[in-house]
Amino acid sequence: MPPTKNRRRFALAGVALAALALVAYAGPKLLGQFGGGASVGLARLSLATVEIGPLTRDIAAEGRVVAANSPTLFAGNPGSVSLSVQAGDQVKRGQVLLKIASPELTARLGQERANADALQSEWLRAQADSRQQRAQAQSQLETAQISFKTAQNELARQTQAFQAGATAAAQVDQARDTQAKAQVALKQAQELLGLKDDALKFELQAKRQAFERQALMVKDVERQVEELNLRSPVDGQVGQLFVIDRASVAKDAKLLSVIDLSALEVQIQVAESLARELTPKMAGEISGGADQKWQGLLSSVSPEVVNGEVAARLRFAGQQPEQLRQNQRLSVRMLLDHRDKVLTLSRGSFVEEGGGHFAYVLQGDQAEKRAIKLGVQSLAKVEVLEGLKAGEQVVISGADNFKDAQRVNISR
Repeated sequence: MPPTKNRRRFALAGVALAALALVAYAGPKLLGQFGGGASVGLARLSLATVEIGPLTRDIAAEGRVVAANSPTLFAGNPGSVSLSVQAGDQVKRGQVLLKIASPELTARLGQERANADALQSEWLRAQADSRQQRAQAQSQLETAQISFKTAQNELARQTQAFQAGATAAAQVDQARDTQAKAQVALKQAQELLGLKDDALKFELQAKRQAFERQALMVKDVERQVEELNLRSPVDGQVGQLFVIDRASVAKDAKLLSVIDLSALEVQIQVAESLARELTPKMAGEISGGADQKWQGLLSSVSPEVVNGEVAARLRFAGQQPEQLRQNQRLSVRMLLDHRDKVLTLSRGSFVEEGGGHFAYVLQGDQAEKRAIKLGVQSLAKVEVLEGLKAGEQVVISGADNFKDAQRVNISR
Protein backbone atom coordinates (compact mmCIF):
# COMPACT_ATOMS: atom_id res chain seq x y z
CA MET A 1 0.00 0.00 0.00
CA PRO A 2 1.43 3.43 -0.88
CA PRO A 3 2.70 5.54 2.08
CA THR A 4 0.34 8.42 1.20
CA LYS A 5 -2.77 6.32 1.76
CA ASN A 6 -1.42 5.02 5.09
CA ARG A 7 -0.84 8.55 6.35
CA ARG A 8 -4.36 9.50 5.30
CA ARG A 9 -5.83 6.54 7.17
CA PHE A 10 -3.81 7.38 10.27
CA ALA A 11 -5.00 11.01 10.11
CA LEU A 12 -8.65 9.97 9.80
CA ALA A 13 -8.24 7.56 12.70
CA GLY A 14 -6.75 10.35 14.82
CA VAL A 15 -9.65 12.67 14.01
CA ALA A 16 -12.12 9.93 14.93
CA LEU A 17 -10.37 9.27 18.21
CA ALA A 18 -10.36 13.02 19.01
CA ALA A 19 -14.08 13.25 18.23
CA LEU A 20 -14.81 10.27 20.50
CA ALA A 21 -12.79 11.89 23.30
CA LEU A 22 -14.67 15.18 22.86
CA VAL A 23 -18.00 13.38 22.99
CA ALA A 24 -16.92 11.43 26.07
CA TYR A 25 -15.90 14.69 27.80
CA ALA A 26 -18.69 17.04 26.78
CA GLY A 27 -21.49 14.58 26.24
CA PRO A 28 -22.71 14.38 29.86
CA LYS A 29 -22.81 18.17 30.13
CA LEU A 30 -24.76 18.55 26.91
CA LEU A 31 -27.15 15.82 27.97
CA GLY A 32 -27.59 17.56 31.30
CA GLN A 33 -28.42 20.83 29.49
CA PHE A 34 -30.70 19.52 26.84
CA GLY A 35 -32.01 16.26 28.22
CA GLY A 36 -31.41 12.73 27.28
CA GLY A 37 -29.07 12.10 30.27
CA ALA A 38 -29.81 10.68 33.74
CA SER A 39 -33.39 11.31 34.83
CA VAL A 40 -34.88 12.43 38.17
CA GLY A 41 -37.61 10.39 39.80
CA LEU A 42 -41.03 12.00 40.10
CA ALA A 43 -41.28 10.80 43.70
CA ARG A 44 -38.42 13.13 44.64
CA LEU A 45 -40.34 16.19 43.43
CA SER A 46 -43.31 18.20 44.67
CA LEU A 47 -45.68 19.44 41.96
CA ALA A 48 -48.44 22.04 42.00
CA THR A 49 -50.94 23.16 39.38
CA VAL A 50 -51.27 26.78 38.33
CA GLU A 51 -54.83 27.87 39.15
CA ILE A 52 -57.08 30.90 38.94
CA GLY A 53 -58.65 31.70 42.27
CA PRO A 54 -58.54 33.88 45.37
CA LEU A 55 -55.30 34.87 47.08
CA THR A 56 -55.25 35.92 50.70
CA ARG A 57 -52.15 37.44 52.22
CA ASP A 58 -51.89 36.96 55.95
CA ILE A 59 -49.49 36.74 58.86
CA ALA A 60 -49.50 33.80 61.26
CA ALA A 61 -47.77 34.27 64.59
CA GLU A 62 -47.76 33.05 68.14
CA GLY A 63 -48.88 35.66 70.65
CA ARG A 64 -49.23 35.99 74.38
CA VAL A 65 -51.90 37.63 76.47
CA VAL A 66 -50.80 40.91 78.06
CA ALA A 67 -52.62 43.60 79.98
CA ALA A 68 -53.64 46.59 77.89
CA ASN A 69 -53.23 48.76 80.97
CA SER A 70 -50.45 47.94 83.41
CA PRO A 71 -49.47 51.11 85.29
CA THR A 72 -46.27 51.28 87.32
CA LEU A 73 -46.23 53.32 90.52
CA PHE A 74 -43.27 55.50 91.52
CA ALA A 75 -42.26 57.24 94.73
CA GLY A 76 -43.22 60.91 94.76
CA ASN A 77 -40.93 61.59 97.72
CA PRO A 78 -38.09 59.81 99.48
CA GLY A 79 -38.83 57.79 102.60
CA SER A 80 -39.34 54.37 104.14
CA VAL A 81 -41.77 51.94 102.48
CA SER A 82 -44.48 50.01 104.31
CA LEU A 83 -46.17 47.42 102.05
CA SER A 84 -49.86 46.61 102.42
CA VAL A 85 -50.08 44.02 99.60
CA GLN A 86 -48.05 41.26 98.00
CA ALA A 87 -47.50 40.27 94.37
CA GLY A 88 -50.60 38.56 92.96
CA ASP A 89 -53.09 40.15 95.38
CA GLN A 90 -56.43 41.29 93.95
CA VAL A 91 -56.92 45.03 94.50
CA LYS A 92 -59.66 47.60 93.94
CA ARG A 93 -59.37 51.07 92.51
CA GLY A 94 -58.40 53.53 95.26
CA GLN A 95 -57.11 50.82 97.63
CA VAL A 96 -53.92 51.72 99.52
CA LEU A 97 -51.09 49.51 98.27
CA LEU A 98 -48.19 50.91 100.30
CA LYS A 99 -47.26 53.86 102.47
CA ILE A 100 -44.09 55.94 102.49
CA ALA A 101 -42.98 57.49 105.77
CA SER A 102 -41.35 60.90 105.14
CA PRO A 103 -40.57 62.90 108.33
CA GLU A 104 -39.12 65.76 106.26
CA LEU A 105 -42.31 66.22 104.26
CA THR A 106 -44.46 66.01 107.41
CA ALA A 107 -42.35 68.69 109.10
CA ARG A 108 -42.56 70.88 106.02
CA LEU A 109 -46.35 70.60 106.04
CA GLY A 110 -46.41 71.87 109.65
CA GLN A 111 -44.20 74.82 108.75
CA GLU A 112 -46.30 75.78 105.74
CA ARG A 113 -49.48 75.62 107.79
CA ALA A 114 -47.93 77.85 110.49
CA ASN A 115 -46.90 80.38 107.83
CA ALA A 116 -50.41 80.31 106.42
CA ASP A 117 -51.90 80.98 109.86
CA ALA A 118 -49.52 83.91 110.40
CA LEU A 119 -50.42 85.46 107.04
CA GLN A 120 -54.10 84.99 107.75
CA SER A 121 -53.70 86.79 111.05
CA GLU A 122 -51.93 89.66 109.30
CA TRP A 123 -54.73 89.85 106.77
CA LEU A 124 -57.38 89.98 109.53
CA ARG A 125 -55.36 92.56 111.44
CA ALA A 126 -55.07 94.68 108.31
CA GLN A 127 -58.83 94.50 107.87
CA ALA A 128 -59.33 95.79 111.42
CA ASP A 129 -56.76 98.55 110.93
CA SER A 130 -58.40 99.62 107.68
CA ARG A 131 -61.79 99.91 109.35
CA GLN A 132 -60.26 101.99 112.13
CA GLN A 133 -58.41 104.33 109.77
CA ARG A 134 -61.46 104.78 107.58
CA ALA A 135 -63.55 105.57 110.63
CA GLN A 136 -61.07 108.30 111.60
CA ALA A 137 -61.11 109.75 108.07
CA GLN A 138 -64.90 109.61 108.03
CA SER A 139 -65.00 111.42 111.40
CA GLN A 140 -62.74 114.15 110.06
CA LEU A 141 -65.01 114.53 107.02
CA GLU A 142 -68.10 114.83 109.17
CA THR A 143 -66.37 117.40 111.41
CA ALA A 144 -65.42 119.43 108.35
CA GLN A 145 -69.02 119.26 107.11
CA ILE A 146 -70.28 120.58 110.47
CA SER A 147 -67.70 123.36 110.49
CA PHE A 148 -68.68 124.36 106.96
CA LYS A 149 -72.37 124.36 107.88
CA THR A 150 -71.64 126.49 110.97
CA ALA A 151 -69.63 128.97 108.90
CA GLN A 152 -72.50 129.27 106.41
CA ASN A 153 -74.99 129.99 109.20
CA GLU A 154 -72.68 132.54 110.77
CA LEU A 155 -72.23 134.32 107.44
CA ALA A 156 -75.99 134.46 106.96
CA ARG A 157 -76.55 136.02 110.46
CA GLN A 158 -73.81 138.59 109.97
CA THR A 159 -75.22 139.53 106.59
CA GLN A 160 -78.73 140.05 108.02
CA ALA A 161 -77.31 142.09 110.92
CA PHE A 162 -75.29 144.28 108.55
CA GLN A 163 -78.36 144.92 106.43
CA ALA A 164 -80.27 145.94 109.58
CA GLY A 165 -77.41 148.23 110.59
CA ALA A 166 -76.68 146.20 113.72
CA THR A 167 -73.10 145.20 112.83
CA ALA A 168 -70.13 146.44 110.89
CA ALA A 169 -69.04 145.31 107.40
CA ALA A 170 -65.78 143.95 108.84
CA GLN A 171 -67.66 141.26 110.76
CA VAL A 172 -69.41 140.19 107.56
CA ASP A 173 -66.07 139.89 105.79
CA GLN A 174 -64.67 137.88 108.69
CA ALA A 175 -67.63 135.50 108.56
CA ARG A 176 -67.17 135.10 104.78
CA ASP A 177 -63.47 134.21 105.29
CA THR A 178 -64.36 131.65 107.92
CA GLN A 179 -66.81 130.01 105.54
CA ALA A 180 -64.14 129.83 102.80
CA LYS A 181 -61.69 128.15 105.20
CA ALA A 182 -64.36 125.66 106.25
CA GLN A 183 -65.11 124.88 102.61
CA VAL A 184 -61.42 124.19 101.88
CA ALA A 185 -61.20 121.95 104.96
CA LEU A 186 -64.30 120.04 103.84
CA LYS A 187 -62.86 119.46 100.37
CA GLN A 188 -59.58 118.22 101.85
CA ALA A 189 -61.43 115.86 104.17
CA GLN A 190 -63.41 114.40 101.25
CA GLU A 191 -60.24 113.85 99.18
CA LEU A 192 -58.43 112.35 102.17
CA LEU A 193 -61.23 109.82 102.67
CA GLY A 194 -61.03 108.75 99.00
CA LEU A 195 -57.23 108.37 99.16
CA LYS A 196 -57.50 106.44 102.41
CA ASP A 197 -60.03 104.03 100.83
CA ASP A 198 -57.70 103.37 97.87
CA ALA A 199 -54.64 102.82 100.05
CA LEU A 200 -56.50 100.48 102.40
CA LYS A 201 -57.91 98.57 99.43
CA PHE A 202 -54.45 97.92 97.95
CA GLU A 203 -53.00 96.97 101.33
CA LEU A 204 -55.79 94.48 102.04
CA GLN A 205 -55.46 93.02 98.56
CA ALA A 206 -51.71 92.45 99.08
CA LYS A 207 -52.32 90.78 102.45
CA ARG A 208 -55.07 88.59 101.01
CA GLN A 209 -52.94 87.51 98.03
CA ALA A 210 -50.03 86.63 100.32
CA PHE A 211 -52.35 84.46 102.43
CA GLU A 212 -53.91 82.78 99.38
CA ARG A 213 -50.48 82.07 97.92
CA GLN A 214 -49.41 80.42 101.15
CA ALA A 215 -52.68 78.48 101.27
CA LEU A 216 -51.85 77.05 97.84
CA MET A 217 -48.44 76.03 99.17
CA VAL A 218 -50.16 74.21 102.01
CA LYS A 219 -52.48 72.39 99.60
CA ASP A 220 -49.53 71.33 97.46
CA VAL A 221 -47.66 69.89 100.43
CA GLU A 222 -50.87 68.22 101.64
CA ARG A 223 -51.17 66.62 98.21
CA GLN A 224 -47.61 65.33 98.47
CA VAL A 225 -48.32 63.93 101.91
CA GLU A 226 -51.47 62.23 100.60
CA GLU A 227 -49.42 60.75 97.76
CA LEU A 228 -47.29 59.01 100.36
CA ASN A 229 -50.25 56.60 100.52
CA LEU A 230 -50.02 54.99 97.09
CA ARG A 231 -53.41 53.82 95.87
CA SER A 232 -54.30 51.47 93.05
CA PRO A 233 -55.30 53.40 89.91
CA VAL A 234 -57.37 50.47 88.54
CA ASP A 235 -59.20 47.33 89.57
CA GLY A 236 -56.84 44.44 88.99
CA GLN A 237 -53.96 42.49 90.41
CA VAL A 238 -50.62 43.44 91.90
CA GLY A 239 -47.99 42.55 89.35
CA GLN A 240 -44.36 42.92 90.36
CA LEU A 241 -42.90 44.40 93.53
CA PHE A 242 -39.70 46.34 92.94
CA VAL A 243 -39.04 47.07 96.64
CA ILE A 244 -39.15 45.16 99.90
CA ASP A 245 -40.97 46.09 103.08
CA ARG A 246 -39.26 48.73 105.29
CA ALA A 247 -36.83 49.65 102.53
CA SER A 248 -35.72 53.24 102.03
CA VAL A 249 -36.41 54.61 98.56
CA ALA A 250 -35.40 57.76 96.71
CA LYS A 251 -37.71 60.11 94.85
CA ASP A 252 -39.06 58.68 91.56
CA ALA A 253 -37.99 55.15 92.53
CA LYS A 254 -39.99 52.31 90.92
CA LEU A 255 -42.22 50.66 93.53
CA LEU A 256 -44.71 48.20 92.01
CA SER A 257 -46.95 47.54 89.02
CA VAL A 258 -50.69 46.88 88.86
CA ILE A 259 -52.24 44.76 86.11
CA ASP A 260 -55.68 45.71 84.85
CA LEU A 261 -57.19 42.30 84.04
CA SER A 262 -60.41 43.85 82.73
CA ALA A 263 -58.71 44.84 79.45
CA LEU A 264 -56.41 42.22 77.89
CA GLU A 265 -54.62 42.28 74.54
CA VAL A 266 -52.58 39.79 72.53
CA GLN A 267 -49.01 40.76 71.67
CA ILE A 268 -47.24 39.24 68.66
CA GLN A 269 -43.81 39.64 67.05
CA VAL A 270 -43.90 40.52 63.34
CA ALA A 271 -41.01 40.56 60.87
CA GLU A 272 -39.81 44.08 60.10
CA SER A 273 -40.52 43.59 56.37
CA LEU A 274 -44.21 42.94 57.10
CA ALA A 275 -44.65 45.47 59.90
CA ARG A 276 -44.94 48.40 57.49
CA GLU A 277 -48.12 46.85 56.07
CA LEU A 278 -49.84 46.76 59.45
CA THR A 279 -52.29 49.58 60.14
CA PRO A 280 -54.47 50.30 63.19
CA LYS A 281 -57.87 48.57 63.30
CA MET A 282 -56.70 45.90 60.84
CA ALA A 283 -58.74 42.72 61.27
CA GLY A 284 -57.21 39.57 62.73
CA GLU A 285 -58.24 36.19 64.07
CA ILE A 286 -57.20 34.98 67.53
CA SER A 287 -57.43 31.28 68.39
CA GLY A 288 -56.69 29.37 71.55
CA GLY A 289 -57.54 25.90 70.34
CA ALA A 290 -59.67 23.93 67.92
CA ASP A 291 -62.95 25.44 69.06
CA GLN A 292 -61.74 28.75 70.53
CA LYS A 293 -61.61 31.56 67.99
CA TRP A 294 -62.20 35.27 68.45
CA GLN A 295 -62.11 38.27 66.15
CA GLY A 296 -59.49 40.90 66.92
CA LEU A 297 -58.44 44.38 65.81
CA LEU A 298 -54.90 45.68 65.62
CA SER A 299 -54.56 48.32 68.35
CA SER A 300 -50.90 49.36 68.13
CA VAL A 301 -47.58 48.70 66.39
CA SER A 302 -44.34 49.47 68.19
CA PRO A 303 -41.95 51.82 66.34
CA GLU A 304 -38.94 49.96 67.79
CA VAL A 305 -37.26 47.11 65.90
CA VAL A 306 -35.64 44.39 68.04
CA ASN A 307 -33.77 41.52 66.39
CA GLY A 308 -35.48 42.23 63.09
CA GLU A 309 -38.97 42.06 64.62
CA VAL A 310 -41.62 44.56 65.67
CA ALA A 311 -44.10 44.10 68.52
CA ALA A 312 -47.79 44.53 67.65
CA ARG A 313 -50.91 44.26 69.82
CA LEU A 314 -54.46 43.14 69.08
CA ARG A 315 -57.54 43.76 71.17
CA PHE A 316 -60.66 41.62 71.10
CA ALA A 317 -63.30 43.00 68.75
CA GLY A 318 -66.20 41.67 70.81
CA GLN A 319 -66.59 40.73 74.44
CA GLN A 320 -63.35 39.70 76.07
CA PRO A 321 -63.18 35.95 76.90
CA GLU A 322 -63.35 35.29 80.60
CA GLN A 323 -61.01 32.28 80.69
CA LEU A 324 -57.92 34.17 79.54
CA ARG A 325 -54.97 34.67 81.85
CA GLN A 326 -51.79 36.71 81.81
CA ASN A 327 -49.03 35.40 79.46
CA GLN A 328 -51.30 32.73 77.98
CA ARG A 329 -50.17 31.60 74.51
CA LEU A 330 -52.57 32.14 71.61
CA SER A 331 -52.32 31.88 67.82
CA VAL A 332 -52.93 34.98 65.71
CA ARG A 333 -53.64 35.34 62.00
CA MET A 334 -53.58 38.84 60.50
CA LEU A 335 -55.30 39.49 57.16
CA LEU A 336 -53.15 41.80 54.99
CA ASP A 337 -54.80 41.56 51.57
CA HIS A 338 -57.42 39.57 49.64
CA ARG A 339 -57.68 39.29 45.84
CA ASP A 340 -60.16 37.34 43.72
CA LYS A 341 -59.52 35.57 40.40
CA VAL A 342 -55.76 35.85 40.19
CA LEU A 343 -53.27 33.33 38.73
CA THR A 344 -51.85 31.51 41.74
CA LEU A 345 -49.38 28.76 42.52
CA SER A 346 -48.69 26.95 45.76
CA ARG A 347 -45.67 28.31 47.56
CA GLY A 348 -42.53 26.17 47.56
CA SER A 349 -38.77 26.23 47.75
CA PHE A 350 -38.54 27.52 44.18
CA VAL A 351 -39.53 30.97 45.51
CA GLU A 352 -36.45 31.18 47.73
CA GLU A 353 -33.97 29.12 45.67
CA GLY A 354 -34.36 30.99 42.41
CA GLY A 355 -35.54 34.23 43.89
CA GLY A 356 -38.87 33.62 42.14
CA HIS A 357 -37.35 34.39 38.72
CA PHE A 358 -37.66 30.89 37.17
CA ALA A 359 -39.42 27.58 37.67
CA TYR A 360 -39.48 24.12 36.10
CA VAL A 361 -42.67 23.33 34.18
CA LEU A 362 -43.64 19.71 33.52
CA GLN A 363 -43.86 18.94 29.77
CA GLY A 364 -44.72 15.25 29.36
CA ASP A 365 -41.71 13.30 30.68
CA GLN A 366 -39.48 16.35 30.90
CA ALA A 367 -39.21 19.43 33.13
CA GLU A 368 -38.42 22.65 31.30
CA LYS A 369 -36.79 25.65 32.96
CA ARG A 370 -38.83 28.78 32.32
CA ALA A 371 -38.48 32.43 33.34
CA ILE A 372 -41.39 33.68 35.45
CA LYS A 373 -42.43 36.79 37.34
CA LEU A 374 -44.20 36.64 40.68
CA GLY A 375 -46.40 39.20 42.42
CA VAL A 376 -47.67 39.31 45.98
CA GLN A 377 -47.06 36.31 48.22
CA SER A 378 -48.88 34.71 51.10
CA LEU A 379 -47.86 31.93 53.44
CA ALA A 380 -49.41 29.26 51.17
CA LYS A 381 -49.60 30.78 47.67
CA VAL A 382 -47.89 33.23 45.33
CA GLU A 383 -49.34 35.36 42.54
CA VAL A 384 -48.03 34.58 39.03
CA LEU A 385 -47.73 37.62 36.77
CA GLU A 386 -45.79 36.22 33.80
CA GLY A 387 -44.39 32.94 32.45
CA LEU A 388 -47.09 30.43 33.46
CA LYS A 389 -50.62 29.54 32.39
CA ALA A 390 -53.53 28.04 34.26
CA GLY A 391 -53.45 24.23 34.31
CA GLU A 392 -49.67 23.85 33.97
CA GLN A 393 -47.84 21.72 36.51
CA VAL A 394 -44.80 23.27 38.17
CA VAL A 395 -42.06 21.74 40.30
CA ILE A 396 -42.33 23.71 43.53
CA SER A 397 -39.87 21.63 45.56
CA GLY A 398 -36.95 19.33 44.68
CA ALA A 399 -35.67 21.38 41.73
CA ASP A 400 -32.23 21.43 43.33
CA ASN A 401 -31.76 17.91 41.87
CA PHE A 402 -31.81 19.41 38.33
CA LYS A 403 -28.42 21.15 38.76
CA ASP A 404 -29.77 24.25 36.96
CA ALA A 405 -30.24 22.29 33.69
CA GLN A 406 -32.48 23.69 30.95
CA ARG A 407 -34.32 20.37 30.47
CA VAL A 408 -34.49 17.34 32.73
CA ASN A 409 -36.01 13.91 32.11
CA ILE A 410 -38.60 12.84 34.67
CA SER A 411 -38.96 9.13 35.46
CA ARG A 412 -42.30 8.04 36.78
